[in-house]
Amino acid sequence: MFKSAVLIPVKALTRALLCATLWAGASSAAPLQESSFWAQEVDSGGLPAIADRIPDEPLIVDPEAKGRTLGTHGGTLRTMVTRSKDIRQMVVYGYARLVGYDHNYEMQPDLLRDIDVVENRKFTLHLRKGHRWSDGAAFTSEDFRYFWDHVANNEELSPNGPPDVMRVNGKVAQVSFPDAWTVVIEWDLPNPRFLQILAGARPPFIYRPAHYLKQFHEDFAEVEDLAELVRSKRVRSWAALHNKVDNMYKFDNPALPTLQPWMAASAGRSSRQLFVRNPFYHRIDTQGLQLPYIDIVEMTIVGGGLVAAKANAGEADLQARGLDFRDISILKKGQADGGNYRTFLWANSAASQIAIYPNLNFADPTWRAVMRDVRFRRALSMGIDRRMINRTLYFGLASEGGMTAVSLSPLHDTENLQAWANYDVAEGNRLLDEMGLTERNRAGLRLLPDGRPMHFMIETAGERQEVGNALAIIADTWRELGIKLVMRPLDRDILRNRVYSGLSMSAVWFGWDNGLPQSSTPPEYLAPTQQEFFAWPKWGQYMQTRGAAGEPIDMPEPERLMALWHAWEKTGDAAERDDIWREMLGIHADQQFGIGVLAEAPQPVVVNKDLRNVPETAKWAWEPGAHFGIHRIDEFYFDGERAKMQVSQ
Repeated sequence: MFKSAVLIPVKALTRALLCATLWAGASSAAPLQESSFWAQEVDSGGLPAIADRIPDEPLIVDPEAKGRTLGTHGGTLRTMVTRSKDIRQMVVYGYARLVGYDHNYEMQPDLLRDIDVVENRKFTLHLRKGHRWSDGAAFTSEDFRYFWDHVANNEELSPNGPPDVMRVNGKVAQVSFPDAWTVVIEWDLPNPRFLQILAGARPPFIYRPAHYLKQFHEDFAEVEDLAELVRSKRVRSWAALHNKVDNMYKFDNPALPTLQPWMAASAGRSSRQLFVRNPFYHRIDTQGLQLPYIDIVEMTIVGGGLVAAKANAGEADLQARGLDFRDISILKKGQADGGNYRTFLWANSAASQIAIYPNLNFADPTWRAVMRDVRFRRALSMGIDRRMINRTLYFGLASEGGMTAVSLSPLHDTENLQAWANYDVAEGNRLLDEMGLTERNRAGLRLLPDGRPMHFMIETAGERQEVGNALAIIADTWRELGIKLVMRPLDRDILRNRVYSGLSMSAVWFGWDNGLPQSSTPPEYLAPTQQEFFAWPKWGQYMQTRGAAGEPIDMPEPERLMALWHAWEKTGDAAERDDIWREMLGIHADQQFGIGVLAEAPQPVVVNKDLRNVPETAKWAWEPGAHFGIHRIDEFYFDGERAKMQVSQ
């Protein structure tokens, strides 16, 4: 792990991933082996030989040290997503980061060769000499300089200034570039979350392919050429054009160079997107093979309700996204009936499978006042029959209770899980009566202070049948509280926009992505720092935009959460951080900002029988881990004839 207060040579901390002898071209301990996928291009002179494509000191991985096997090149891996936007999962799954988590959830350098850390406030990034973008251009500190000087600090591209990852207590980092292979990022105060953000499922990308993007930037491009590009692309300005092509996370611009294991090879919005191996990827294995092992990833965009059926029919080689607990039985049956796949059950690490978020920033002042009364939120939680939902939908295998750190986390507390989570309609009614909501209409529904019946609208993305089924059960029990639950399915993007704008009364979603926190995990997602937490989108906007949008926090408990988050940032004492985390989790359990229903239901993962190195037992987590990313999908490979398969017809 990275430590503060002293200078740490990270190379000494990475022995699990790095061989004792780093590669140095022809003097490598094992001969480099050319990929057959690129052999023709190499033979024709269109691509350099493998020895000239990898960094001087590549990242050498040893699958055998993790109980895996050394793989072979070849094959096409098929997977599915349900929206065209989700081709960005290639960046998530590929998990090439400046620093990243290894399979033990310990931080290690990845794209970086080394990183020196002083007191968690000064970070010296050492790049790998000879590392190249997917188009062969050198990856150097100039790519960091371009991001910092010409993107993050350009008012037209970044109206709000540098991103939060480059700020501590509102103060922007000092960034310098001593040479082509070194970047220094420094603050006056510690920034203990910096490395963990860099290792995230959605990384901040504090570098850009400058050689490609300069043609779209007014600081570098010829005025006439740039104006013509703006006209031909039918955008309003050069900045709009630059932002359109500069989409390293979206991964929808095949012309944009990448450092990920596979690069986009499909233009347009086809339902089938292809990604081919990056010839300049920085990882190799101990037998001299450049990763990834698999040549091509074929990602098909299908309807959400078709993922399980298509996986059951053998149309996916690796699939978890779009599969829910309810699909396990049909997948297991298909496997038993001769399907060419295995169904693994991974531990789900989200803080809750299903969580209801009353919007404390809802535009309706009457409803907002009701929802801000903690007695109302507690009554809603106590009106949920979690045992019935668990038995009906999850065969009793899920963990019943509120949203908190899951049992695999060292911060798990059973009291937090059970707080206000017992099914007790009588107590729920008492709390609502205590609020003064005693008037009812002829149908038995409670009346709001302005006389309207309590029709509680919960908006949902409508993508998971289990959510609809759970809400149907909750609707029956909430009726005993005098509250009518009204479910409204929406498109995911529309749902988010309505929540963020304060138009949604409440929404249902997963719990916190990271249900596996440790005391060293930044607890910012427990405080009103982001609009993505559906209970307080306006407060999150206010913090994200530094007051330019949203609303300032005006409730004592969220204010306390913010104070605790800042206290965590300022201390390096492990015991103090543990205390801060426990207080923040206790506040959430008591206040029920997000009303959890169930957690830890197994995540089905469909794996082709010929696909190797996929762990049978693992964690399925967005943060930390980037779903398949932490399990190093570039080390998965096909055995036998499947290694010869290219693109399906």
